[in-house]
Amino acid sequence: MTLEKDDILAAVAGISVPGGGDLASRDMVRAVQIDGDIVRFVIEAPDAATAATLEPVRQAAVAAVQRLRDGLQVTAVLTAHSAPKAAPAPPSLKVGRHPTPQAGPVPVAGVDRILAIGSGKGGVGKSTVASNLAVALARKGRRVGLLDADIYGPSQPRMMGVSKRPASPDGKTIIPLHAHGVTMMSIGLMVDPDKAVVWRGPMLMGALQQMLTQVEWGQLDVLIIDLPPGTGDVQLTLCQKTQVTGAVIVSTPQDVALLDARKAIDMFKTLNTPLLGLIENMSTFHCPHCGQETQIFGHGGVLHEAERLGVPFLGALPIDLDTRLSGDAGTPVALGTGPVAEAYAVLAQRFIDGGMA
Repeated sequence: MTLEKDDILAAVAGISVPGGGDLASRDMVRAVQIDGDIVRFVIEAPDAATAATLEPVRQAAVAAVQRLRDGLQVTAVLTAHSAPKAAPAPPSLKVGRHPTPQAGPVPVAGVDRILAIGSGKGGVGKSTVASNLAVALARKGRRVGLLDADIYGPSQPRMMGVSKRPASPDGKTIIPLHAHGVTMMSIGLMVDPDKAVVWRGPMLMGALQQMLTQVEWGQLDVLIIDLPPGTGDVQLTLCQKTQVTGAVIVSTPQDVALLDARKAIDMFKTLNTPLLGLIENMSTFHCPHCGQETQIFGHGGVLHEAERLGVPFLGALPIDLDTRLSGDAGTPVALGTGPVAEAYAVLAQRFIDGGMA
């Protein structure tokens, strides 16, 4: 018996939810993925308070789908994400001003460690790694913040499933948002998402400084900063103005990506920022249909580079369809189960064991 999305929706149709109706009638089941005997879906609540009451509903939904066929592995993730009916006015705060002079690198109030996630070039999955690592660390009990510092191409609001504008009650402080156990902020939440950010270097530097010093981050074990690709003003400002614990470089295995990764590594070395290690992303693809393993971008190149440089190799992450689907849906793959989620859990534990998070 081949399962379809309609079979999953029919199975959960009789499961009532608080406030009336059931999962299907209230359109709360999203991102249904069926891969042989593996079924994954998301139960989306209208708000966080409602989501906190839905664990029995989630368990009932898993049990109902499992009854469709023997041997099914069913995973359901609770989340709360709904677009506001009308976008509120942006905070009464000017973003992108010139930076405030300071004597030297300063800490971020309440933050124990700051990890910069960088890459030499775009398209290697740096933002995907940053969001999923943040979620994986939060699932292990760490207090985690995520700052999207990719000013020109902010993607974390979409990947983390948030769209609400942050509040600024006094025109000075910024109240961050929360998603999947992570405290987050992005310039993408402060500007019109359909408008290009056309700023010169000083405005970039000022915006980064604002998001580090004016956001009420609270008490965090680790703040993960998703840097833009390359070796530009944002990286320079961060390392010269902020006490960064260290940098992590993300690269795919092929030589072209490693050429640019070496430039990023050299930049952090020049800025006296400790290099904590390298991560190989999109390392291996496992075909869900035939089970064959393919190295689309090669394999092992980042490991060899880490050995050559004498820096830690933090892990290899596979490439698969679920990662892309989950990122587009705003529910990072690290929230669920399966090989990729397990890879991020292992990576997070390595950061914890190494004292990096």
